[in-house]
Amino acid sequence: MSFESLGISPAVVRSLAERGIVEPFPIQAATIPDLLAGRDVCGRAPTGSGKTLAFGVAVAARVKDAAPRRPTALVLVPTRELATQVRQELSLLVSRRVGVVAIFGGVGYEAQRRALAKGVGVVVACPGRLEDLLQNRDLSLDKVQLVVLDEADRMADMGFLPSVRRILDQVSADRQTMLFSATLDGDVDALVKRYQRDPVRHEVPTDPTDGERVLHVKQPTARNDKVGATAELIRTHGPTIVFCRTRRGADRVALQLRGLGVRVAAMHGSRSQSQREQALASFAAGRVDALVATDVAARGIHVDGVGCVVHFDPPEDAKAYTHRSGRTGRAGAAGVVVSLDLPAAAAGPPRPAAAGRPNPASRNRRRRDTRSSMARVR
Repeated sequence: MSFESLGISPAVVRSLAERGIVEPFPIQAATIPDLLAGRDVCGRAPTGSGKTLAFGVAVAARVKDAAPRRPTALVLVPTRELATQVRQELSLLVSRRVGVVAIFGGVGYEAQRRALAKGVGVVVACPGRLEDLLQNRDLSLDKVQLVVLDEADRMADMGFLPSVRRILDQVSADRQTMLFSATLDGDVDALVKRYQRDPVRHEVPTDPTDGERVLHVKQPTARNDKVGATAELIRTHGPTIVFCRTRRGADRVALQLRGLGVRVAAMHGSRSQSQREQALASFAAGRVDALVATDVAARGIHVDGVGCVVHFDPPEDAKAYTHRSGRTGRAGAAGVVVSLDLPAAAAGPPRPAAAGRPNPASRNRRRRDTRSSMARVR
C-alpha cells in the first residue's frame, strides 16, 4: 500500500516523502479514499495512530479559498496543545494561499482576529474560544464545507459537547463531517447520529503487538528515593514525560531533577500558554530530557520518540493511566511505562481517627480531590 494508490496528489506525496513519510498507517489507508471522495467518515483508532495526517490530506485536497472572516474548513480539538500541533501539521499540507490558523484561549484575541479578518481557509479551534469569537461576530461558519471533530471522546470527557453542538448547528447542513475518536459509544455515538450523514465507519483496533512494544512496570520506590529513581529512568530511556498530581508538585520535582543534572521543563495549568508551548517545543526538539507535567499533558500532546512515561504520582483512574501512558509507544515505536509505587510496608494501613474527630487522611484526600477537580476545570 502506498500514498499514491490512495488517490493523493503527486505534490503531496512528494512532500510527505521529503519528511520520511512513505507508507500509510492503517487508519490512513482505511479512511483517506473515502475522505477524498467527500464521504462523511467516522474513524476509531487509538492515540498515535496517524489520524491527523489522514484528515489533513483530505482537508488540504478539498479546502477552498476563504473570504475575510469566513473560513471554509473547521477542525475542532479539545486542547490548546493539540490545536497548535494540528495547525503545524496542516500548515505543511495546505497551501499558504489558503492558510491555517489556530484558535484557543490563554492568549490574546487580537492576533486571532487579524488572521480571520485577512481570510484564512482552515480554522483549528478549541470550542470555548471559538464560541467567544462567534458571539463577537469575528467570524461566521456559514461558508464551512469541511468539519473535523478530532479526539471527540476527549471533548466529551472535558465537557465540551454542548459547545460542539452549538458550533455545528451554525455550519451548513451539506458539509462533509469527519469524526475521529478512540471510542465511538455514548455521547460520541450521539454526535455521529446527529451530525453525520450515512457515515462510512472505519475502526482500527489497537495493534496486538502494542503489549510487546510498551513495557508496563511497577517499581516499588521509597518516597525519598522517587526523584533519584526518576533521574535514573530518564538517563536510561531517553526522552521522558514525568506525571505529577499537582502543579506545585510538578514544579518541585522539576527543580529537584535539575539539581541532579537532568535537563527538564515543567508544564501545567499555572503556566502561561507561551510557557507551555516553549516547554513542549524544547522537549520535542531535544533541548530538555524530560517534561514534568500534570495531567494537562496527557491530553492532546503528541510527541514522537518519547522513550518512557513515569507515573511519579499515581493517576486518578484507569482512563487517566491510559492517557498518560499513551504518550510513549506511538507510531509503532517501543516504550516503557513506570509507576513509582510506595513499598507496601512504607504505605502501611490507615490509622483510625480519634473518636468524635474527622479523619485527617480523609480530609486531606478530599482537599486533593477538590484541587484535582479544579485543575481539570481550568
